Amino acid sequence: MHMHNSITYKPALTRGGYTDRVLHVDLSNSEIDIWEMPPDHKDKYVGGRGYALAMIWEKTHAQTRYDSPENLLVMASGPLCGDPRFPGTGKFIVGSISPLTGTFIDSNIGGHFGPLLKRCGFDALAVSGLSPDGEKVLHIDGDQGTIRIIDAPSFGEAADDGALTYAESLLQKLYGDELDEHSAVVTTGKGAQNARFGIVNSLFYDRRRKRLRAKQAGRGGTGTVMRKKGLKAVVVQTMQAATRANQPVDAKGVKEVGAKLKKVLSKMDPTQLHLASWGTTVLVEFMNKFHILPVRNYQSGQDPEAEKLFAEIFLKDYFSRKIPDGCFSGCNLACAKGAEDVTLLRGPRAGEKVGIDGPEYETIGAATAMGIFDPQFVMEYNWYCDEYGLDTISTGVTMAFLMECVQRGYLTRDDTGYDLTWGNVDSVDRLLHEIAEGTGLGAICGEGVVRTREWVAKQYASRTGENPEDVLNKLKAFSMEVKGLEFSMYITKESLAQQGGYGFALKGPQHDEAWLIFIDQVHKELPTFEMKADALKWFPLIRTWFNAVGLCKLPWIDVRHPDAAKTENPAQNTPTLEYYVDYLNATTGSKKTLQDVLDDSERLYHLQKMINLRQGKGTRMSDQIPLRAMGPVFINEYEERSEYYDEWLKEQTGKTLLPASMEERLEMLIELRKKAYQRLCDSVYQEKGYTPDGVPLPETLERFGLLDERAAALLSEHGLGWGDRRLSN
Repeated sequence: MHMHNSITYKPALTRGGYTDRVLHVDLSNSEIDIWEMPPDHKDKYVGGRGYALAMIWEKTHAQTRYDSPENLLVMASGPLCGDPRFPGTGKFIVGSISPLTGTFIDSNIGGHFGPLLKRCGFDALAVSGLSPDGEKVLHIDGDQGTIRIIDAPSFGEAADDGALTYAESLLQKLYGDELDEHSAVVTTGKGAQNARFGIVNSLFYDRRRKRLRAKQAGRGGTGTVMRKKGLKAVVVQTMQAATRANQPVDAKGVKEVGAKLKKVLSKMDPTQLHLASWGTTVLVEFMNKFHILPVRNYQSGQDPEAEKLFAEIFLKDYFSRKIPDGCFSGCNLACAKGAEDVTLLRGPRAGEKVGIDGPEYETIGAATAMGIFDPQFVMEYNWYCDEYGLDTISTGVTMAFLMECVQRGYLTRDDTGYDLTWGNVDSVDRLLHEIAEGTGLGAICGEGVVRTREWVAKQYASRTGENPEDVLNKLKAFSMEVKGLEFSMYITKESLAQQGGYGFALKGPQHDEAWLIFIDQVHKELPTFEMKADALKWFPLIRTWFNAVGLCKLPWIDVRHPDAAKTENPAQNTPTLEYYVDYLNATTGSKKTLQDVLDDSERLYHLQKMINLRQGKGTRMSDQIPLRAMGPVFINEYEERSEYYDEWLKEQTGKTLLPASMEERLEMLIELRKKAYQRLCDSVYQEKGYTPDGVPLPETLERFGLLDERAAALLSEHGLGWGDRRLSN
């Protein structure tokens, strides 16, 4: 393996959850730097998502695109990552400028990489530049105290193309055939090279299953950025014990509060969602029951065939019941499910037996979006997307959009080349592999919904003579994206709160910023407009805080504390949140309250909003959602839920008699839904301290110490001057 650069270093010791070091690698010239962070850096930016935001705000500009040399690919954990005495501490984020949205994206990911990177002495890895001479591997060995940039070794075409198989071959080459838990690797496959929605896989050795397992940074194309930079893989290795990783200020306090949360999880999960048994597959039945499953491109909320994809099916036919799961040690929720020795029936690897990690709910939802209810297809779709380095969500949503274009007559078989109709597994399987190869219709589909609909509009306009812009506007009604990112897998037609959750989400419509569908539509815990608007400020702040500190949010949001019912807002699950605040204080030595935590997160929220504004995605226009996210677009959708829609119209209008024509009722409904969403925009912007156009007010930024000269200049471009008042440093 040819080495391009190598340095020796002494790993920084962790103190109170931080090493205060960032490893920077510039692939344009193979330079390796270790940045020492200023003492107050962690106080302002917290970690994880905050570190990525700060670096991208500082070191990129309005003209930076995903493939610009100065764009950064940041992998960062946080002060609470890596301690097995508390549940769910294996998380880190991958952040960058997205190939899909053109603005900041971060994706939360599990596994051992984040904890091992910290044990090697770094709170974050920041990669800039574009390799001029082939793909590289970055190798960080904390035991040897070496960091190397080497040419990516080749193991044969099949292994080199696959994220999972390449990772195993690479680790075996570096450390021998006996893999262990002391090393981890991030990779992505050839699909990320050919599509905009490439993922980063985080691979770690599972000693119980005796194989590498994978978790994914799935959203926004971070894997595409990785391949564009010429970074094939990053390997971290250290033998340092996990229990010594964070060096908390109060180790006893960490152990005590961790034990409290573990007790709640073991007691309450078996009475609630059963995540330890079923993983997130359990959500399929809930979503189908409450008309939220995104069937056939979010047209139908449920389907009689959905029961073929309920959790029991995967538990019975695929999951390994006897093997405890989880993506990092110490988490007794252990919701990361897996299957062993699944024989692939389709694609270039047909006939092989593979281990499959998942499926998560979102991957199953993607299959239903394409009208497919075949569990074997779901498993294979899951594995191939991981191997190719493709986001199961964006892949599924873009394919589903093309399938509806066929349904509605916007595309013909001459356009697609084959029969792309609902539920056609053969055609979907073919398109999946074409996306990975960047050939045929896959080369178009791999560009994501926004660019695919432009192609559809041109195809249809050239055939009919209709104005392409008029066609494009019609297509926008059922192309499920906001800000260029494809929707995750929840129908929002009946939840104004989740409509806002998707529309206001700074990265685009991904539920990790504001998953309100369950508490709004299932539990009915946000009955008033005011409660929905309040939730759209509070929940994004606490949810994205987890991305800053290196934690999984499922133990909080998906397992409710028994005392939560006694609180003013049970949906916030405050008793569990108090455990997290105690864990933070015991680790770092701080004396923060829950409000302090929210304030820390709000600072990062406004910083991300400013990056969006700089990149052209920060105003009210960018928060608008497609018509289908608000309600039915076509008559068939209204007919399927006519009883519900009729009752809703009567409640809203006070009328007992509605127009006889369903077309008129649909038009009335659409108009009311549009008005409700705009009213929500007004209310939420005011609550956040923004103008009616969604731009942060100067005093909002000043309150959080963000009104520097760069921010002031950006606000002035939107008509917000700050006079002669002193700018914060």
